[in-house]
Amino acid sequence: MKSDPQTFEATLSELSRRCRDPREGLFGPRSLSWELGREAFVFLGGGRAALLQTAHPFVAHAIDQHSKTKTDPLGRFHRTFEAVYGIVFGDLQQALRMARAVHHIHDGIQGLIREDVGRFRRNDAYMALDAEALLWVHATLIETVVYVHELLRGPMPEWKKDAYYQESKVFARCFGVPAEVLPRDWEAFANYFDHALHSSMIAVGDPAREIASFLFSSPRPAARATLRHYELVTAGLLPPHVREGYGLRFNLADRAAFHATIAALRRALPHVPERLRMVPAYVEAKRRIEGRPPVDRAGRRVEQMLLDFVNPAS
Repeated sequence: MKSDPQTFEATLSELSRRCRDPREGLFGPRSLSWELGREAFVFLGGGRAALLQTAHPFVAHAIDQHSKTKTDPLGRFHRTFEAVYGIVFGDLQQALRMARAVHHIHDGIQGLIREDVGRFRRNDAYMALDAEALLWVHATLIETVVYVHELLRGPMPEWKKDAYYQESKVFARCFGVPAEVLPRDWEAFANYFDHALHSSMIAVGDPAREIASFLFSSPRPAARATLRHYELVTAGLLPPHVREGYGLRFNLADRAAFHATIAALRRALPHVPERLRMVPAYVEAKRRIEGRPPVDRAGRRVEQMLLDFVNPAS
């Protein structure tokens, strides 16, 4: 099943009609999407989500064959979050514009699998707007947000996870996921994710491993130690069979360092000022609603400095 442009535009029209306040966008300040998405520590799981996505051969081969930035996965990672935050925190017009831009980029991306991997065979056809692949990409983002929050903040009540998941259906449809393929509730979603994760649909192939090698590398010598530690944390966050598929090292010393890192973050988070914990997109959304100049110059400056530090090509 493919997400077609006509159905996609009808979906955006439907979501527009349901929007209560165009300034608040599709979610708004009372939503769990804002509450959970505003925390900068969510980026801890960014590598996990990215590698779970490329563990789907459709995603990995599409990036390998069509993306001009396949050797710049950190830059792609940053742009992906810009798209996500544009839809979640943008006003209505910005959210629709970002959704259309993402759909337009994906429309027409198709090709052939170049290896036997999982259930896929060499010369099997793929397309970026395949509903199954879109659902998987969406699922990795939503599941990773909940996973990281629970890891650092403690267990999340089932009702809250379900409420967050119900909101995420709007986000999924902005990415072209057909409504009929979305699991009905959090329990069904969790079952889908676990089944998909351990199915032959998810299999790490050569293009995925190549992308991962770039994700944790940098031309800046000073950044390499930082990225090595990020690789260690990502390895610890990944399901074991996916980690092994990527060939990521995770020995006893790595395991101890991972658990020490998570413990240190748990202790530190309650003492970090709220302003430093919030992503710039959230700060800008609040300023917009309050009628103030929306640009978070300080936050964007820090964000760009961090990106330039690890990956000047981005």
